[in-house]
Amino acid sequence: MKNNYLNLIGLAYRARKCSLGEETIVKDIKQNRAKLVLLANDIGPQTRKKLTDKCKTYEVPFLIVDDRETLSNAIGKSQRVAVAILDAGFATKIKSLLG
Repeated sequence: MKNNYLNLIGLAYRARKCSLGEETIVKDIKQNRAKLVLLANDIGPQTRKKLTDKCKTYEVPFLIVDDRETLSNAIGKSQRVAVAILDAGFATKIKSLLG
């Protein structure tokens, strides 16, 4: 079940329904484009606080998932600690797979 959500993140990335990078994710949260934010469990404390605070302020759901290595492999990029899902369908399915 866990592997399915990683496949879905990769699919969303290839469909250009993801944003990567702290500043881009914050911008997407503010513009109400982000439907779900996925954070690696080994994200730095400052980045974690910044992103979780923005999510809470703008009422965007966020989930703490696997480590940065696993998250990065799912999208085929290196050293990614956060991914914003921009599509409601992908976001709903990933939330359901993660429980």
